[in-house]
Amino acid sequence: MKIGERIEAQMKRREWSEAELARRASITQPTVHRIIKGESKNPRQDNIQAIAKAFGCSAEWLWTGQGKAPSGIDGSQESSPAGAAAIVLDMLKKHGKGLTEEAQQKICTAVTESLAEATSNVITADFRRAGPVGDEIRIAHYDVQGAMGSGELVHDFPEMFRDLTVSQQHLKELGVTYKDPAHLKLITGTGQSMTPTIQDKDPLISDASIREFVGDGIYAFAWQGLFYIKRLQVADSEHFEMISDNPSHKDRLIRIDETYIQARILLVWNAKRL
Repeated sequence: MKIGERIEAQMKRREWSEAELARRASITQPTVHRIIKGESKNPRQDNIQAIAKAFGCSAEWLWTGQGKAPSGIDGSQESSPAGAAAIVLDMLKKHGKGLTEEAQQKICTAVTESLAEATSNVITADFRRAGPVGDEIRIAHYDVQGAMGSGELVHDFPEMFRDLTVSQQHLKELGVTYKDPAHLKLITGTGQSMTPTIQDKDPLISDASIREFVGDGIYAFAWQGLFYIKRLQVADSEHFEMISDNPSHKDRLIRIDETYIQARILLVWNAKRL
């Protein structure tokens, strides 16, 4: 089995789309697609490591099938004490017909305790930051710049800056609607083609859970290997119209099947609701 086949098998196991894996691994959907289909002959190691992290396995396992196998769909590892005990219990139910239920449970308990003791020398610590206060949420700020002009190179593994903390009530008052605040991301627009709506270097709040066209609006998307922030409208069954709000920049038709939507822009952080 090749690396793309292993990745695709794990996606099917979890019922993840390419877009969902891309979101969880913080890489682009086209990158995921090329790796799965074998179009990327020498995938970047950091992309493979990001995918492995999303699956809870080692990069070695993705390449060779050896090493740390993927975690369960619920995030549990088969090699964990609880996971091992469940496997043992299942085996006993199938093959331990001569044992009482109490005896089977004692064996499982012994397996769990022995595995826990084997890893008891690990020191754990909680490095989580204090949670937001009241109705505050944190919006992750990524080093992603979407060109409002000729396009930017797509970041396969963007750096994350300091989070933005904001009141949900304040966003509601500004007319911003979303389903899950965990999907809100802060990115930056560069260029002049979307003025006066978006100025150069304006921070933008986007909803990264929106990976498909859901109506006229401004989207962050990849097209022909470049990353854009533009207004999209459906021109016909095969094309979007990529629109610049600045009248000095020409609009153009782009193929829908070559356009990979990464997020919908909800708000320019100068209180312009979109």
